[in-house]
Amino acid sequence: MEKTESIEDFYKTKFDWMPENFKNEIGHFNVFNLEPFVGEKAQPVPYKRRDFYKIMLVKGNSKVHYADKVVEVKKQALSFSNPQIPYKWEHLDNISEGSFCIFNQHFFHQYGNLNQYSVFQPNGTHIFELTDEQVEKIAVIYKRMFEEINSEYVYKYDVLRNLVFELLHFAMKMDPSANIENQQLNASQRISTLFLELLERQFPIDDTNQKVHFRTASDFANQLNIHVNHLNKAVKETTQKTTSQIIAERVLQESKILLKHSNWNVSEIAYALGFTEVTNFNNFFKKHLQLSPLKFRNL
Repeated sequence: MEKTESIEDFYKTKFDWMPENFKNEIGHFNVFNLEPFVGEKAQPVPYKRRDFYKIMLVKGNSKVHYADKVVEVKKQALSFSNPQIPYKWEHLDNISEGSFCIFNQHFFHQYGNLNQYSVFQPNGTHIFELTDEQVEKIAVIYKRMFEEINSEYVYKYDVLRNLVFELLHFAMKMDPSANIENQQLNASQRISTLFLELLERQFPIDDTNQKVHFRTASDFANQLNIHVNHLNKAVKETTQKTTSQIIAERVLQESKILLKHSNWNVSEIAYALGFTEVTNFNNFFKKHLQLSPLKFRNL
């Protein structure tokens, strides 16, 4: 897989310039209009991870490769990209117009962890097909972003954070799975949140020297300093899945990404994902997909 694209890489590749206020104590935010992907020198957007967040309004038919999934945008959509999951867009020549904003986690320093929102979680919904009426509402938010970022208002970045939250909540209201009946976190939800954050912190795997260290419910319980039965009960209560299921799903997702989009051999992938023997990794993969890792890679 290609190396993670940084915000610096983004500016150098797309614009060949860097903004004057690129590095400051408030983090980074910017907003752009999306130009149609046309011309002799046009190159496809590569499948890779970026070290920044991106929210994009796209008008036009296209396909999005997101982690191990492919999602078709039939007419128009709002998409959410994060540093944990690689992605690329296909058929961008069919895109007529759109807008997008980029920002890093530091821009939300002291304003919460963005990964707590379902649109930025590995198993969350990341692409939302929109109606014409919804597009108009989203376009108004981007219009306000452009107005604010070009203004002289001293607290404009506070306003821009609020506009990002408007986009987040607009999308999550469209996703029934994101609507939790009891919004007040109880003890089980807090434990589940800590578990999911600790699990996600082990990814992405970008280097063969990296290794997943927490692979079992007991590993996570020890790290969180709680009894494994307490962890299992909390996770089951809040997610309707077992702790082992969630761990396996995340390891499987990363293994599919590495098999399809890296040149690592199966042994290197198995080691990075915490398997002591390649045979164990092969058995794990076959159990979930009924295919060997090599057959999956060659599909």
